[in-house]
Amino acid sequence: MFRKIILSLVLMSVAISCTKDDGVRNDNPYLIDVSLRMDLNLSLPEYNSLNFPGNSYYTYNYGINGVVIYNINNTQYTAFELSDPNHPLKECSKLSVEGILVSCNCDDGNTYNIITGELTEGSGQYSLKPYRIRRNGNVLEISN
Repeated sequence: MFRKIILSLVLMSVAISCTKDDGVRNDNPYLIDVSLRMDLNLSLPEYNSLNFPGNSYYTYNYGINGVVIYNINNTQYTAFELSDPNHPLKECSKLSVEGILVSCNCDDGNTYNIITGELTEGSGQYSLKPYRIRRNGNVLEISN
């Protein structure tokens, strides 16, 4: 009996430790998890701005409502979902990019920083939904 309990506890702890949690979690009830995989070749003219710190690139063709990528210093990059994380999805919740800020088009006035993902104006408890980003040579790999 004691042996079965120990074996059950060991198996349960192994199962729990095998769950995938590598830093990007979605605890937001408003934003769904969508599969995302983008490869941006920085040699192509379309992505040239990302070769220089302080520049961003955004597209509305990936993610829920789009993705914005920001070059901090040619080593560090950020990538965030372009949906306001502080209310349910609707047409006005698609964020507009203006410099290092993204703004909601709804009446709540929410504005977020694309370097940190933090809410800078408005109200809500959630920051922008981050995506993983990795530079592999001259290619930025964005995923979730």
